Amino acid sequence: MASSPDASDAVDAADALLTLAHELAAMGAAGAAEGVRLARKISLLIHLLEEIREFVSRRGGKAPGPSTSTPAKTPLSCLDDLAVALETVKRFMFLSGRPKAGESSDSDSISKNLAIQYQYVTWLLEKILGNISYEHFQISDEVQEEVELVRAQLSRETAKNGDVNVNVFEEIYSMLSCMHFKDFKRQRSFKFEAALEDTACVIDGNLRNMVTVLAEVSGKSSCEAERMTVNLMDRLKLIRCTEHCKSGNNGIKASNLGSSTVDDKKHDSLVIPEDFRCPISLELMKDPVIVSTGQTYERAFIQQWIDCGHRTCPKTQQKLQNLTLTPNYVLRSLIMQWCEANRIEQPHRSACGRMRSDGTFHEITGDKSLISSLVSKLTSRSKEEQRLAASEIRSLAKRSTDNRILIAEAGAIPALVSLLWTDDQKTQEHAVTSLLNLSIYDHNKEMIMLAGAIAPIIEVLRGGSMEARENAAASIFSLSLIDENKIIIGGTPGSMEALVELLESGSPRGKKDAATALFNLCIYQGNKSRAVRAGILKPLIKILKDSSASGMLDEVLTILSVLVSNHEGKVAISKANTIPLLIDLLRTGQPRNKENATAILLALCKKDGENLACMGRLGAVIPLTEVAKTGTERAKRKATSLLEHLQKSQIL
Repeated sequence: MASSPDASDAVDAADALLTLAHELAAMGAAGAAEGVRLARKISLLIHLLEEIREFVSRRGGKAPGPSTSTPAKTPLSCLDDLAVALETVKRFMFLSGRPKAGESSDSDSISKNLAIQYQYVTWLLEKILGNISYEHFQISDEVQEEVELVRAQLSRETAKNGDVNVNVFEEIYSMLSCMHFKDFKRQRSFKFEAALEDTACVIDGNLRNMVTVLAEVSGKSSCEAERMTVNLMDRLKLIRCTEHCKSGNNGIKASNLGSSTVDDKKHDSLVIPEDFRCPISLELMKDPVIVSTGQTYERAFIQQWIDCGHRTCPKTQQKLQNLTLTPNYVLRSLIMQWCEANRIEQPHRSACGRMRSDGTFHEITGDKSLISSLVSKLTSRSKEEQRLAASEIRSLAKRSTDNRILIAEAGAIPALVSLLWTDDQKTQEHAVTSLLNLSIYDHNKEMIMLAGAIAPIIEVLRGGSMEARENAAASIFSLSLIDENKIIIGGTPGSMEALVELLESGSPRGKKDAATALFNLCIYQGNKSRAVRAGILKPLIKILKDSSASGMLDEVLTILSVLVSNHEGKVAISKANTIPLLIDLLRTGQPRNKENATAILLALCKKDGENLACMGRLGAVIPLTEVAKTGTERAKRKATSLLEHLQKSQIL
């Protein structure tokens, strides 16, 4: 029986993990796009690793008492799994930035291998994180929320790179994790066999290549990779031989796709079989993929449809249960046979277009030469040229989605981010507003974040012109619509303070933009405490007291309703003497104001006898009774519940 891990080993392992995570977060600063995305996700896991480090230090590397949900693994073995995942991430980031000697950096083979490695790395990291027991390590709710968000992002990243054959990945991961490959010769992995049988997705060459590139990113030698390949090949041959004996026919029937056959050459003009056409483009498919509704599309066109924010099947209008695009290998094989029989080449098209809401496709239109010229001028040595180019891009990005796509594809985003640091305030204003307009297109949000825009946007928010500050706040709101970005923006030093300052001293529009951004950021639990510590309550209370600021009441009450769900926020709101102001709103506010005020009061008074007593002394019963009779449906429920609390406390 193995001895329990030494306490110092667990602490050392936790320390090493933290050091490695910080190293990876820094490595991604100037790497490839995939490396940058991974680095951002690793940086979000640092809080998890800190809490694990605190746990193993407190417990001396030992597990807590018996629990139904406590995993069998020791803390040290869990840390080992995390270390394997992070070391794999590190190797991928190293490999992705360094092409092999003798091969060009844009080689197709290199790109394909990196794509396989990236898909595997994201899948592996998501898998390892899913095996961590929050209860076991006593992880806080806020950090749990961060980790679950990272897992969701990793899952989307994995799926984004094509069909995810989890069973094959699982099999290869098991072999990569095993020190004695001979053990696998005696194993039968039914999941792996089913994967090969059902999808026919791995031909010998592809499987060999996959094992080789995944062994490389996992730190295995070429000899170890070859041994793995031999084992898998032997089993693959056995599976195929068995299936051949069962079926007695190893061919593919084309009749399943309709009456058109590959041998029909009697017609003077060649007619493409309907099932070979993409329902969106109506052209012969070269890379057919299946969506969750069972319909098949050309990958480029359905991916563009999804990138535009659509979540329905263009043909059936059914909701897509997931965004996985599964290659239709059987159909692709039939199309290839048809093309060969009719002596035509498969089409090769780079789809530069987008889908309308009705499922039809159109090419992206715009003055590409003008946009290219403007983008080049953003980096001109002439400040006047920079200012004029940024102004024109600002205008173009405001006009249409097509322009937003073309401007981003022309490389404008990194150049605009650089201009945020300029000392020319007008250029700075044009640059931040251009980024705001570009961010309306969801795919550009990720590009803006990858370009490192948050820190310079915060600087504009602090010291730019009033219009630039307003648009910087609006940009933060737009970017924070992506959940992952809420964490990144909220954790950027000075972000909350800059927004609070604009909320307190900005123009009327600036205050609204700041309030909207702060509300959206505070949806994430971890940002609520940051906002409170940044002093958000001072301007909120000031607006509540200002009778001329009625146009901001909705925003203020909405922010308070979010903050009060956090313990630190609830305590701070109570100490700020907010209750009398909220009770006044019950008497004089608009129906929506009364509804929000009632909800905040209820949250403040739950399990808090002192706040209940305060409400009783201030005469809240009468206005609450009135709201319970005449308010909105939600207000009636909240007011009735609050009256019941007062009654139970014998205040009524």
